[in-house]
This record gives sequence, structure tokens and C-alpha cells, in this order.
Amino acid sequence: MGIRYNKINDKHQREIVLLKSFPCKYGKCSFCNYIEDNSTDENLINKTNKKVLENITGEYGVLEVINSGSVFELPDDTLKEIKRVVKEKNIHTLYFEIYYGYINLLSKIREYFSGIEIRFRMGLETFDDNFRKNIYNKNFSLNEEILKKLSTELYSVCLLVCTKGQTKEMIDNDIELGLKYFKNITINIFIDNGTVVKRDDELVKWFVKKYSYLTDDDRVELLIDNKDLGVFEQ
Repeated sequence: MGIRYNKINDKHQREIVLLKSFPCKYGKCSFCNYIEDNSTDENLINKTNKKVLENITGEYGVLEVINSGSVFELPDDTLKEIKRVVKEKNIHTLYFEIYYGYINLLSKIREYFSGIEIRFRMGLETFDDNFRKNIYNKNFSLNEEILKKLSTELYSVCLLVCTKGQTKEMIDNDIELGLKYFKNITINIFIDNGTVVKRDDELVKWFVKKYSYLTDDDRVELLIDNKDLGVFEQ
């Protein structure tokens, strides 16, 4: 069954939930198997999510919602339930995931949750356009203008590191640029998951030796394992 609710008790304390959603609008990322949790059964989605959201206590005033896609793939009834819980539990800060294709629609979520600080995360994966598009199959390009827009709209981006074909220089550059443009970055060390993208264990050894200090940096969430946030679906 996996685990769909957890508390993050150290850096950036918050409650976190993994909700079900409709299929990811893009759904083509070559490294992603999370979309297997998606469903087209709206009743099942809402029933599952209502039960998960019953765990929310509001003790930190902060809730992170992840759903194997974007907040825009959550059904209306689930959004209503999140809104109800946020009000009832006095939550002041909400994290949501989005895909790049939704970047011009974020005001809709901010308006829906008016009065709540909304922090959007996006899977950017790498600043290297060629690697992102041709290896990760995430089909968007970056330039200075786009990065400036993203930096104003997003709280955080996720970087995927230590995959076959990456270099140390690429990872160094990704971390440098991530910290330059965004308030926060999440760095995910890749775990083999049955997709065509594969883990590079030698890069992992180098990365952990060089960058383990980032665990003490408030701007960074470093996920050594993809279950470090405590929520996952098996």
C-alpha cells in the first residue's frame, strides 16, 4: 500500500501527503515511474485522498502536497477537501508540484487558496538543455528570460543527479545555477526504478563525498534515497 502521510521534523518542518491524481498531462519523462500511481477513476482518487488528508494536524502550519504530476491534475473535490483542511487546521503555507507547461496558470491556484502562501516546486532536473530533452525526455528549453520568470513564479526546483551520462561538471553547474535562481532546491540522487535511465554509482560516491555538507544548508533538501520524504506508493 505504501505510505501517503508523513511529518518532516528536521529542516523545513511540515506535513507531507502523497495524493492520487489523474494522469500527468505530460507523462513522458524517461526517468519517472511515479505516474503508475495515477488513475482515471475520479471516485477512487477522491476517496483515497480524503482518507489521507484526515491525517493532517496542522501542527506546523505547513503542508506539502505531492501527487505524481501537477496540482492541476487533482480533481476539484480533492482541491475542495485540501482547502477545507487548510482552513480548519490553520495552515498558512502550502507546497504544490507543477509541470513546466502550467507555468502561466499558477495564479489560478494562488487565487483559489487566497490568503495562503503557495510555494510551487517544479522538476527542472538539470539546467543542461540537451541532457534534459534527449536523456530525461523533458521537452522544454531554458534561457535567461525563462529562468528569470521561473525564479519569480517558483519557490523551488528539483534536480536529478548521478545518472548515467551526467558529468561532475554538469552536476556542479546545476547546483550553482539552482542556488543562484531559486530560494530553495531539492536534489534527488537517482535510484534505479526500472526505467531506461540508470544510476551511476561512481558519481554517487563522488557526489556524497563532495556535497554531503548541503544537508546543513537551509536552501537545499538533499534526498539520498527517493523515500527520504517518508511517502511512497508501492
